[in-house]
Amino acid sequence: MENKTDVINLEHVDKSYGKKQILQDICLRVEGGSIFGLLGPSGCGKTTTVKIIAGISSKDSGKVSVLNTEMPNLNTMSEIGYMAQSAALYNDLSAYDNFKFFGSLYKLKKDELEERIRYLAKLTNLEQDLNKKVKNFSGGMKQRLSLAIALIANPKVLILDEPTVGIDPVLRKSIWDELYRLADSGVSILVTTHVMDEAVKCHKLAMMREGKVLAVGTPEQIKQEANAESLEEAFIYFGKLGDHNEN
Repeated sequence: MENKTDVINLEHVDKSYGKKQILQDICLRVEGGSIFGLLGPSGCGKTTTVKIIAGISSKDSGKVSVLNTEMPNLNTMSEIGYMAQSAALYNDLSAYDNFKFFGSLYKLKKDELEERIRYLAKLTNLEQDLNKKVKNFSGGMKQRLSLAIALIANPKVLILDEPTVGIDPVLRKSIWDELYRLADSGVSILVTTHVMDEAVKCHKLAMMREGKVLAVGTPEQIKQEANAESLEEAFIYFGKLGDHNEN
């Protein structure tokens, strides 16, 4: 991790839908060439946060910048690989044709695209399934294809919303090995998860609950600050601390 400059920066971001506040005063900094995790239960605001970072959703207030550019910005969005929680795939097309379609959006040359398809199909164990229609895929296969497509254009920033849900442990390990390799090569990766054993794998974490950031740091720093032996214990500690501060 040579590049320590901030690639993603959120300052005092708020977001509401109607009268319901989804995000409250979110401040985050993601260093270049690192894996940053957003950890929290479903409904805590993780997906809304990453959509705002990716330029897909708007914020109500605050500032969001990616690669030193205020978001949303179309040029910067082309440098971001984004994997949504629900697969955004064309079910009536084959996996190969999905690859070709999304590759064409990034204007990849034919030879480069074919090379990327071969590489990513192998990484996600889809080599034997490229000609199958996506509507015949299992949930886990769709998840793997979505991840592969997020990587199609060699993005500088990779945003993955619950990327390994429904993926078997052996393949999950190979995907995490690839994420580490990408981070070592300078790619900045933001991962959402509600699984503690995945959160531990991140270089740095933000714990979220009810639209707020409870704690930020390396997994070890967070555990030390909470005087906890596990991230589960730390999450409970910071949650109670948050409740105390509100009262």
